Parts: sequence; structure tokens; C-alpha cells
Amino acid sequence: MSANNEARYKIAADNRKARFNYEIMEDFEAGLVLTGTEVKSLRGGKAMIAESYATVENGEIWLINSYIPEYLQANRFNHEPKRPRKLLLTKRQMAKIEIAIAREGMTIVPLKIFFNEKGRAKIDIALARGKKLHDKREASKERDWKREQGRLLRGDKL
Repeated sequence: MSANNEARYKIAADNRKARFNYEIMEDFEAGLVLTGTEVKSLRGGKAMIAESYATVENGEIWLINSYIPEYLQANRFNHEPKRPRKLLLTKRQMAKIEIAIAREGMTIVPLKIFFNEKGRAKIDIALARGKKLHDKREASKERDWKREQGRLLRGDKL
């Protein structure tokens, strides 16, 4: 996505550790089945998806362990904060994900929850493979080196 497209979306939750812990192979944009209080709570921006994952059950994909806090003004009509939530994808996308999980040992990792230009809650999920410890160290070294290069090019002192 370009910076111009990114400005149109309001990010409700972000999983910043996902790109460090997993090697992202392919990402998908999926819809979420939410109740009214969940949507209102998401607009507040306090949701967390850092420890959540998605799983395939009976041909459907479910988001497990995501935390959307209760909406304070909802009273008795509130939702359960950590309930499983159904993801909406096309049949072709679901089949592709099921095959990748079964054959290649990949996992489904949520990257971010956002509101699109129509105001609908969407989630970016990715097919990913877990990184080993040495891969994480290599990524950390590369990030530090790029930061150092930027300093040297600007002429800053250490």
C-alpha cells in the first residue's frame, strides 16, 4: 500500500511483532463478523491482536485469542472480550490457506485490524512461517546496520 492509501484507513489494532517473529509469505484482507459493541470498542483503538492467531475449523477460518475490550456504555448488552471471531474470505482464498497449512506447515497470523474507506472493520492476515532464532538475530543485525548507514550518510556523530 502506498502512503496515500494508508492515510484513508484507521488502524484499530496492530501486531508489530508478527514481522519479526514470522516470515510472511502472502497476506490477505478479510472481513470480520462483529457485534455492534465490538465495532464501537474497536473505534476506540484499544484492541490487541499480538497474541492471537487464526485457525481453520469446518471449512471456516476463525480468529482466536484476540482481545477487543468491552464497550463501557453498552451495559448488559456487551460482548465477551476474547471470543472467537469468524473471518470472511472467498472460497478460493480459504482453499489456498487450508492447503498451505496442511501441506507446508504454515500458520495464519493477524497483522492489523483497520477500518476501510467504507467504515467496515477488516483484518489483514498472513500466511507465515516461524523464524528461527538465528533468523531473528540476522534481521536485528540488518536493521541496526541500516540505522547506522543512515547516521553515517547524514553525518551524525555516534
